[in-house]
Amino acid sequence: MFTLAHFTDPHIGPLPEPNWLELMGKRLSGYLSWTGNRHNIHKMDILAALVTDLKAQHPDHVALTGDIINISLKAEFANASLWLRDTMAPDKMSLVPGNHDTYVKVSWRKGLGLWSDYMSSDPEASSYLKGIKTPFPFLRLRGKIAIIGLSSAEPTAPFMACGHIGHRQLKHLDHMLQNLGDGGFFRVVLIHHPPLPGKNSHRKGLWDARDLTRIFKKHGPELVLHGHNHKPMLTMLETRRGLVPVVGAPSASARATGRHPAAGYSLFSISNTDGRWQCAVQTRKPKTGHSGFEKTDALFPPHIYG
Repeated sequence: MFTLAHFTDPHIGPLPEPNWLELMGKRLSGYLSWTGNRHNIHKMDILAALVTDLKAQHPDHVALTGDIINISLKAEFANASLWLRDTMAPDKMSLVPGNHDTYVKVSWRKGLGLWSDYMSSDPEASSYLKGIKTPFPFLRLRGKIAIIGLSSAEPTAPFMACGHIGHRQLKHLDHMLQNLGDGGFFRVVLIHHPPLPGKNSHRKGLWDARDLTRIFKKHGPELVLHGHNHKPMLTMLETRRGLVPVVGAPSASARATGRHPAAGYSLFSISNTDGRWQCAVQTRKPKTGHSGFEKTDALFPPHIYG
């Protein structure tokens, strides 16, 4: 039995105080949004309680699907790096960036590169990575569990929160899914934006979702995890290899509002019996008064593949 925890969109605060140069361009709108309202939604005591509960479940691995920070200040990247180290060791957690992690263009060295230990491929995965010389997609192997990280995050114009994967990542993903599937792996794909068409407006959606969905239908990864929409989401996608759960989660730091639910996360129990994979899920949410977390109804019943 392999247990995989999934949480997303922590939006770590408070914001470091930016200087006026840092607020030029898109960051200004994000800063005003945070100081005006978002700081009342994303609460670090809720995030801390979620992480404490998650650790108490002793998962074998943890998936974090983006929006770790808010407006891509250089100080935010450094602060989040410390938070990541305190939360989980790099070999125990894999993350992909979200649109808020690439709010504006920041050099790799001072930005996402500070988190690269959580987004790096395993040396033993090299045979599946032929031709990949860039950070994404990355591949981590945990026994017969294959964790593939895609980046849908890139700087966009003000008031846009869309994502894009691009031809290069899609081409590599096509080959990886086929080869890993032929090798009998349980393939988990991590991405920030909901990867299927129709899950967001043009302003917030994944612009090449149809191309990605075609690859999913062709090769059928066993599980797809995402964030971005700040709410539980489930689509059972029909593929050539059978139905595949595509699962989103609420923001890991959110208090309940009229638009979005309170924080939560998922625990996936993955097993193989007589050559057939099975996946069960448990979801956890805050207790009343935020005095810890508790088990709630599963998103889907135990799912058997093949």
